[in-house]
Amino acid sequence: MHAFNLQPKTLSLAERLADLAVDALIDEADLSPKPALVDRRGSGAHTDLHLGLMHASALALWPAFKEMAEAAIDIGEIGLPLREAIGSIGREGEEAMLATTNGVNTHRGAIWALGLLVAAAAIEPESTAASSVSLRAARLALLDDRHAPRPLSHGAQVAQRYGARGAREEAQLGFPAVIQRALPQLKHSRAAGHGEQNARLDALLAIMTNLADTCVLYRAGEQGLYTMQRGAQAVLDAGGSASLTGRRRLHELDQQLIALNASPGGAADLLAACLFIDRIESCDGITHCIS
Repeated sequence: MHAFNLQPKTLSLAERLADLAVDALIDEADLSPKPALVDRRGSGAHTDLHLGLMHASALALWPAFKEMAEAAIDIGEIGLPLREAIGSIGREGEEAMLATTNGVNTHRGAIWALGLLVAAAAIEPESTAASSVSLRAARLALLDDRHAPRPLSHGAQVAQRYGARGAREEAQLGFPAVIQRALPQLKHSRAAGHGEQNARLDALLAIMTNLADTCVLYRAGEQGLYTMQRGAQAVLDAGGSASLTGRRRLHELDQQLIALNASPGGAADLLAACLFIDRIESCDGITHCIS
């Protein structure tokens, strides 16, 4: 008998989806230069986050994403039992995240968005069109988890104060910032030959042009939100992150948002959702995705 089995392990559907979700989080964290966000250059507008912590947080969420996918496969249909199962698993995943980060909120919004998408993908793994996956996720998000804690998160408080659409509403509408803005921009920039990293940066900027990012509103109010939206549009209008003028506008936006202490964490969560959807949409069925 050989001491080592060199044959690659065949991953289950749930394991593949968990891999893809974690990959999306790590790819989002690594993407550089992101305005006022943690990336390979530094911590952006944050004092309590760094790239290594973002990686550790993403990896700590793998079991939760796997369990969410398994719950979707076992239950087999969209309904209250599945909604409450992924809610419970998500809260356990949040506890694991906070234990890893010593209490720092790195990925709370991403747990919500990617958890819904992982479950939606697991229910119908051969139906990987972005519109189909996002619609199934929206149907899940519209269901009320009776066991969810009722105190409002910072994002929900800000959404109420400013009349903005928070993470919950974004999911309930089927992730329009992803489906209508990020994914089309990602594909457009790729087709224009801008390179994958620039295409992903452009997708992030496309989200930022219109999103009422509650992270920005919480940290910098309406001035911060206006600066983010206007600056992101200026980068795209200048030719995107692949152009020299666009890079200059991107650097200006980065400096402006850091000065305002405004970090677009909501947009970053939605970019991770975009990268996850893009990956499974490009597969011939999720079982053929190579993580």
